[in-house]
Amino acid sequence: RKIFFWCHLPVGVIGGVVILIMCVTGVLLAYEKQITLWADTHNFKSAPPSAEARHLPVATLIENARNSRGAAPSSIMLRSDPSLPAEIGFGRETTPLFVNPYTGRVLGEGSLQVRSFFRTVTDWHRWLGAKGENRSVARAITGACNLGFLFLVISGFYLWWPRSWNLKSVRNVVWFKRGLSAKARDFNWHNTIGFWSAVPLFIVVLSAVVISYTWAGNLVYRIVGETPPAPRANQPNANAGAGKDAAATFTDLDNAWLRAEQQVTDWQTISLPLPNASAPQLTFNIDSGTGGQPQKRAQLVLDRATGDIVRWEPFSSSSRGRQLRSILRFAHTGEVLGIAGQTIAGAVSIGGAVLVLTGLGLALRRCFAWLKSRVVSKQTVTNVGKPLPDSVGD
Repeated sequence: RKIFFWCHLPVGVIGGVVILIMCVTGVLLAYEKQITLWADTHNFKSAPPSAEARHLPVATLIENARNSRGAAPSSIMLRSDPSLPAEIGFGRETTPLFVNPYTGRVLGEGSLQVRSFFRTVTDWHRWLGAKGENRSVARAITGACNLGFLFLVISGFYLWWPRSWNLKSVRNVVWFKRGLSAKARDFNWHNTIGFWSAVPLFIVVLSAVVISYTWAGNLVYRIVGETPPAPRANQPNANAGAGKDAAATFTDLDNAWLRAEQQVTDWQTISLPLPNASAPQLTFNIDSGTGGQPQKRAQLVLDRATGDIVRWEPFSSSSRGRQLRSILRFAHTGEVLGIAGQTIAGAVSIGGAVLVLTGLGLALRRCFAWLKSRVVSKQTVTNVGKPLPDSVGD
């Protein structure tokens, strides 16, 4: 227990500030998808003119967005909610345009302020706000702190374990108490929050380690007896050339899109990265979940000329290693369990921040007490052998 404690304490002190930053930004990112979608579309409702109405040809929506922005679109997404507009993307770093799918009218851009806010928070969560070449150093720091955080969660649960199991000892470390001194309060909160958040926090931090390190991601495959996939090579931009010329070749895209809609009847979103004019295939990403549930995602690849299915890849067709790796990726944000999982992940991120603050508070008090004892001890040694004052002698 002493060995674990004296490992737990310095790891928490050294990585505390970075872990605190990651926890706070994790809370802010908990509902990023829902908030961004609302901010983008709450002023752009696109109710269909009739219950039987279908959206305009996809090529028309792409062309209208291209003419409005004066640039080549890179993707298009439609949602099953008939009141939501079509989303035309222009690359990851560019705000998308939203188009009324029934009239073809360009409604406007997504929320610049909200997207900029979440982009900044994400930069701090992943790279401590670093830019350019400094991100590699910052990523190494956050990765090491994720690894340290995982050790803190494991060792903290061991240190929490009561020495003797009785009602009083357990109650002292599983629930909040009132009327305590600052030190006793921090100790009580540290133990109580650590107990209730241990399991979900372990999953969140473990998945963060898998995301941070290639060796950890490869270990996921090896655990289930699979060979890790080779690193992805830099591929040429598949969207190069998409735009006016490519849109002109999408005259039959509606038939392919209808085929994608029929493939999964309960789809929520269907997106298509726009290929260049010579690409022989169309790759549809079909999602029947909330956007962060890999078990509800699938990919449909169609022959561009004939519309025949080239490849159908639901989640169940993936290997066990790939399934587990995908689940861990979205277990980090809780999205794998939908809105409930996001709420749990956000709650334990708050808990993680409190654990850091109370842990640092306890560490500082221990440090001050040690320094004070050193001063008192030194004064005692200095006074040994000195004659007593007259008043004491009298």
